Amino acid sequence: MVDLRAFAIIDQLQKQMAGYIGSTARGYYPVAGQAALFLEIAPGIEINSITDAIMKKANVLPGAMVVERTYGMLEVHADSPADIKEAGDVVLDYLGLKETDRLKPKILAAETIERTDPYMSQIVNRFRAARMMIVDDTMYILECLPAGYAGYAANEAEKAADVKLIHATVFGASGRVYLAGSTSEIQAAKKAAEACLADLGGRDH
Repeated sequence: MVDLRAFAIIDQLQKQMAGYIGSTARGYYPVAGQAALFLEIAPGIEINSITDAIMKKANVLPGAMVVERTYGMLEVHADSPADIKEAGDVVLDYLGLKETDRLKPKILAAETIERTDPYMSQIVNRFRAARMMIVDDTMYILECLPAGYAGYAANEAEKAADVKLIHATVFGASGRVYLAGSTSEIQAAKKAAEACLADLGGRDH
């Protein structure tokens, strides 16, 4: 039986999040303003058949598909939110599940670091895949389960505040988001990221 771990619809991809997906994923890149769907399932190999079902029945493009040791992750996007809703319905019908059968997001860590040290900024930049953190930025780090929800949280944070998306991990054992900016904007982003995860209903872990 397939376990629906993450299921999150993004109504409007923000500029940095769209750019991040396009520069790091190996699928069809999205553009800002499109709607998107993030999925995570177990076992991971089943993401192939789910992707096949979506592509044959919904007018969407796949931005990323990852099959790793335990879980499978898929991101699809489209100009029309209705097409993304249809893609989500295809997934749920294929699995014989409801949206509320997904796992609830669980925040493992949420930290704010003010006035980052020059060496701290540099070492974070060594592994980042998006924008660069600079000295004295305030940094926000979020870690959550399942990993597929990290993309949703990053997008909602960007929507709510003028922050830099430094890095995001949307597959694997856990999801991670790194944001940087002024202290006031980071506080607004933190509030939005954590609130959007709290609002997603589903099964308890």
